[in-house]
Amino acid sequence: MEGASIESLYRTSDRLVHAVSMNFHRYLYDKIRWNARLIAIKGARGVGKTTLLLQHIKENFGENSQLALYVSLDNMWFATHTLSEVVEYHYTHGGTHLFIDEVHKYKDWQTVIKNINDEYPDMHVVYTSSSMLKMESEKGDLSRRQIMYQLNGLSFREYMAFEGAVATESVSLQDLLRRHTKIALQITSQCKVLPLFERYLKVGFYPFYKRDSEEFEQRLQSVIRTILYEDLPAVEDVSYPTVQKVQRMLMILAAKVPQTPNMSELYGLLETNREQGMKMLDLLEKGSLLNLLSSEKKSFRYLSKPDKIYLNNTNLMYALTPMANVGTLRETFFLNQLKAVAKVCYPPQGDFFVDNKYLFEVGGGSKSFEQIKDLQDSYLAVAGIEIGYGHRIPLWMFGLLY
Repeated sequence: MEGASIESLYRTSDRLVHAVSMNFHRYLYDKIRWNARLIAIKGARGVGKTTLLLQHIKENFGENSQLALYVSLDNMWFATHTLSEVVEYHYTHGGTHLFIDEVHKYKDWQTVIKNINDEYPDMHVVYTSSSMLKMESEKGDLSRRQIMYQLNGLSFREYMAFEGAVATESVSLQDLLRRHTKIALQITSQCKVLPLFERYLKVGFYPFYKRDSEEFEQRLQSVIRTILYEDLPAVEDVSYPTVQKVQRMLMILAAKVPQTPNMSELYGLLETNREQGMKMLDLLEKGSLLNLLSSEKKSFRYLSKPDKIYLNNTNLMYALTPMANVGTLRETFFLNQLKAVAKVCYPPQGDFFVDNKYLFEVGGGSKSFEQIKDLQDSYLAVAGIEIGYGHRIPLWMFGLLY
C-alpha cells in the first residue's frame, strides 16, 4: 500500500479531531480505562460514541498527531483496502493508538481485532460498535482480552449540564431514595427544572439535538432507518424483506405501547411465525429502539413473551407517534433511566420492580399510594412536582442516576 493512499484517512482524522468540541464530556468519558490495550464501547447509533473517541484523541494527543489515528469502517476507503493495511502502516510509521468506529460494518471484524491484539503488542485499540452486536460469540472471541463499556443516551442530569443550566454529580438509587428532598432543593435553587424536563422528554436523549434542533425529528427518523437498514443487516444475516418486517413491527408497536399487543395477531399482520417474531422483538431491543419489560421469572427465559413493551426513550415516542400519551411518556422515561443502572422487572402490583427490592408506581401529581400502600420499599415517582417528601419522589429526579 502506498503511503499517499492512506493519507486521506489521516486528513479525515485530523479534521474531525480539530472540529470536535471539548465543552462537554459524557458520563462515561472519565470512567474508561483509556490505558488498556483493547477497549470496546457499545451503544445505540446517535448517542455520542464517535465524539467520545475524538475528544480523547484531542485531549491526550493534540491535533495532527501521528501517534493516534481515528478511522470509521463505513469509510469508502475500505471498499478497496483492509483494516490490516491501516494497522501495519500506522504501526510502522510510529503510531501507538488506533480508534476504530463502526466495527460491525467490517467482515470478520472479531478475527481482525484479535490478530491486531496478538501481532502488535505495543498498539492500543479502542473500537465502537452497534448495541446490537454480540461481542462474546463466534470466532475470535474477545471477551477475555478487552474491557467493554456501554454508552447510553443522555440522562436528564447530563442534559441539564449540556444546556448550561446546572452541573451536578450523579447519585445512586439508594442515595436518591434517602436524600431526594435535599438534592432537589439544591438543584431547583439553580434552575427551573420542570420546563427543562419537558424539553428533555422531546429532544434531549440524543446529543445531536444541539446541532440539529430544527430538524431533530427528521434526523432521529433517519437514525432509526440507519439502525434498521444498515446496522441490522451488518450484524445479523437478514434479508431486505425481513428488515421491512422489523420496521413495520416497530411502527405497529409504537402505536400500542406500553400494552403488550396480541402477539398472535401481530405475527399474522407481519406474516411471520412466533420464533421469527420474537427474534424481531429481541433485535429491536438490542438496537435500543424498544424496551421489553418482563417479570423476574420470565427474564431468564430465551424468547419469552414480554409483559409490557415500551419504546426505548421518550424522544422516539415523539418521533414515531402522532400523539404521545402522557402516562406512557412518564413510564418510558422511568424505565429508560433505571435500566441503565439497575435491573428492572414487571411486578404483580405497581409499575416497576427494581433490583429485586424497590417497587415503584409512576404517575401525575394526584397519584396516591392506594395500589401499593401495604407493600414494603414502595415509592411513587411523581410527574409535575419539583420537590418531594418521604416516599413521594419527583419523576425528573430519576434522571440523575448516571
